[in-house]
Formats: sequence, C-alpha cells, structure tokens
Amino acid sequence: MENQNQTALTPVTVAYGDGIGPEIMEATLRVLQAAGARIAPEVIEIGEKVYLGGNAAGIDNSAWESLARTRVFLKAPITTPFGGGYKSLNVTTRKMLGLFANVRPCVAYSPYVPTRFPNLDIVIIRENEEDLYAGIEYQQTDDVYECLKLVSRSGSEKIIRYAFEYARSRGRKKISCFVKDNIMKMTDGIFHKVFDEVAAEYPDIQTDSYIIDIGTARLADSPERFDVIVTLNLYGDIISDVAAEIAGSVGMAGSANVGLNYAMFEAVHGSAPDIAGKNMANPSGLLNGAIKMLLHIQQSDVAEKIRNAWLKTLEDGIHTGDIYTEANSKQKVGTKEFADAIIERLGQKPAILKAVSYPPNQKGLNIKVTPQPASVKTLIGTDIFLDWKNGTANELGKIVEAIKTPTLSLEVITNRGTKTYPDGNPETYCTDHWRCRYLSQNESTISNSDVIALLNEFDKSGLDVIKTENLYKFNDKKSYSS
Repeated sequence: MENQNQTALTPVTVAYGDGIGPEIMEATLRVLQAAGARIAPEVIEIGEKVYLGGNAAGIDNSAWESLARTRVFLKAPITTPFGGGYKSLNVTTRKMLGLFANVRPCVAYSPYVPTRFPNLDIVIIRENEEDLYAGIEYQQTDDVYECLKLVSRSGSEKIIRYAFEYARSRGRKKISCFVKDNIMKMTDGIFHKVFDEVAAEYPDIQTDSYIIDIGTARLADSPERFDVIVTLNLYGDIISDVAAEIAGSVGMAGSANVGLNYAMFEAVHGSAPDIAGKNMANPSGLLNGAIKMLLHIQQSDVAEKIRNAWLKTLEDGIHTGDIYTEANSKQKVGTKEFADAIIERLGQKPAILKAVSYPPNQKGLNIKVTPQPASVKTLIGTDIFLDWKNGTANELGKIVEAIKTPTLSLEVITNRGTKTYPDGNPETYCTDHWRCRYLSQNESTISNSDVIALLNEFDKSGLDVIKTENLYKFNDKKSYSS
C-alpha cells in the first residue's frame, strides 16, 4: 500500500499466525489493498514459534508495543502447542486489552453454501473476559477439581448494553438473553437481572430470554426465531459455533473482539495445519473479520466494496474446496485464486444474495456502567472444605460436630453440593471433597478473627482443610447458595 498517502493511513497490527494463517492473511491483505483500504500494517510474530521459543504467552513485548500504538489487531489463526504451561493467546489478549465483547454474525449464503436454514441471519454477542474463562482452577483432592465461575454486575452490564447499542445501530429489532439461572441463581441470575434492567431503557427493541439448554436446541432447530443473542462467555463460545455450522460453514465466519479502547478481528476457525501450505484454505473467515475491522476504523466504503465483491464471488459459483459442491459450484479454486476472483469483482454487487450497504462512519457505541451504591456487608459464617477419605458422612459429622467456637457451630455437611449430614441419604455417592458450613448463632455478625479461631480448632483436629469461603449478608440479604 506504498502508493497511498501515508498521512491518511490507519496503523493496524497484523499477525500472520500459524498453519493456514500466512496463506489466508496474504490473501486477505491483497484484497484489502486492491479495494483501497487506507491502512498501514505493522507485522508482529505470535503463536507456535514464540511459544516454542520459551514464551509461555505466545506473544512478546514488542508485539504488545505495536498493539499499544495501533489499538487495532488483525490476527490470523495460531497453533497453541499441546501440553501444560501454554496460555491461550486469545484469552490473554482479550483480558489484557479489555476486549469484553465478542461479536459473531452468522449468516446463511444459500443456495451457494448448503444449509437447511436459508434465511438464517443472527448475531451472537458473547461476554469475553469472565465467567469460567477467568481460568482459575485447582485440584483440591485426589478426586475433585475446581473451576471458579466469576460473573460481575459491571461486566454483565457492559456486554448487555453493548448488545442493545449494537442492535439499535444496525436496525435489529430483537435481543434474546441465554442463561442458566434456574441452577446458577447468583452468577447467571445477576446477568439476567441486569439484562432486564437495561432492556427497560430500550423500549424500541423486543426482548426474550431462554435457559441455555432449550435455547441452544431451538437455535439449532429453528434459528429464524432469533435476531441478536447476548450471553455469558462459555455459552456464547458454544452457541456461536452451533450457529456458524448450521449457517453452512464455521470456516466462513469472522469475529470481532471489541473493548472501549482496543479491538481484535479474526476468523473463528483454527490454524488447520493439515492443509497448511497447500493453497486449499478458504480465506473467507479472516476476510470477514477484516471487513469488521474496516467498519471499526470508519472505512465503511471499503468494507462495503469488499463484502459485495465477496458475495458476488460466491454467487458466481467460484468456491474453495470446503464449500464446493457439484450442484452449487462452477469452479473449484485455491486460496490465491479465490482472492483473485474477489479482486476481479470489486465494484460489483450480487444479484441474488443480499447486497450490503453500510452507513458511513458510524459513531462508537455508548457503553457505560451504572454506579452501584456500596452495600452493607456483614460476615455471618464460613464454609470449610475438607479432603477426607476415612469413612462415611456420619463418621465425619461426629468428628466435625465436636469442632466449634463460642461464635460458630456446624450447620450442615455437603458433598459436591448435596447434603450428607445430618440426616443425609446413605445412598448418596460421596467423593473425598466435603463442605462443612458453620454459621453464627442467630446469624449475628462475626469477624475474620472468629473464622481464624475456628480454623485453629480444625488445625488441632488434624483434618485437612483445603479451602474456605466466607458467608455474607449484603444489605441484610443472604448472598450465598443454600
């Protein structure tokens, strides 16, 4: 892009990645250049080579310096080596740069890409920073492992408000919330509660909510009922692949990871090392990610030109091997040839597939977090978790009943969330992981010193304490599960 006016170019950090990454990035950048994209790429190295060079994060400091300058990242797929000790670069990047929103449009391109749902057109907006993807895990006993699910009110509001702003700015009429708050009443519960609160501010947009299991089933069976879906991190990861697959191909989908100050754009698929270097890969996923990047940096004219040329290429039956069929295709091409075909069609529009028309230079979305007043927080008890293998729940109960302090006494013992003492069912299967709940008399306020005194008594007993969780009231309301 040397022939363009350098003062008009937007700096963009580019990573060619691993596997098919270099091929599809080369194809994508050729299309962007031919379409007149006003960008100045800064190339960084990430992925397998960096991992194997001894950097467990897969990205070095010079790459972070480029991202700090450009604040825009176009990333090809990477390979994370097998085995422990390697962090997910995607997760690291999302958290380090505050990319709280993952946006995945899933669109059917029927009849050129076979699908049972020719009218499918869904956007899935997924929370990107917390939930189980906080990545806080422990082995606590020989038998039991733990992964912490962390959901914040502020994180929930950011992603939900983003979804409503996104829908309004793009003329979408309905948002569905996917949660599992019939089971996870506090974590998924706060997400659903905030959804209802924010929805009240957008009366022009229809809303509904689904439990994630039946919601996913209905998404797979009748996706036309959905428009925009907003959900938590893990659920969004799963349903976005479901939606992309039933649309016709995961390999066609691009995604945006957006924060208040940074953004990353990529394909949703992996590095596919089995076809690397064979000129077979479909660059559409990364190209669609790059189109989202152009919209983000307010080059909607170029984004529109590329998107319509890409649709025209599909419509003309020029397809890579992953979507090629005798019935719907005219020519089977490789990565380079597919990019050439798009370039030849720049300035053209599809006749059957719906051409796009992007508004010029859309303003940024109005994302805010509503300040919450500080709660009155009182400590009334503690859960003490034990690694214990020496007998039944009743036998443990007799030992633990004897452990008490003037302020705290045993309320119940559970195993994997099921009550086992007192009056537990002898048929309940128990592992070596036990929770002993202690509460103050009449739920009166205690201090950390009271908990420490109880732990000292456990230490004297010789029992193996592996974890504690304090039990609080917030504004005089119990804030822990039964």
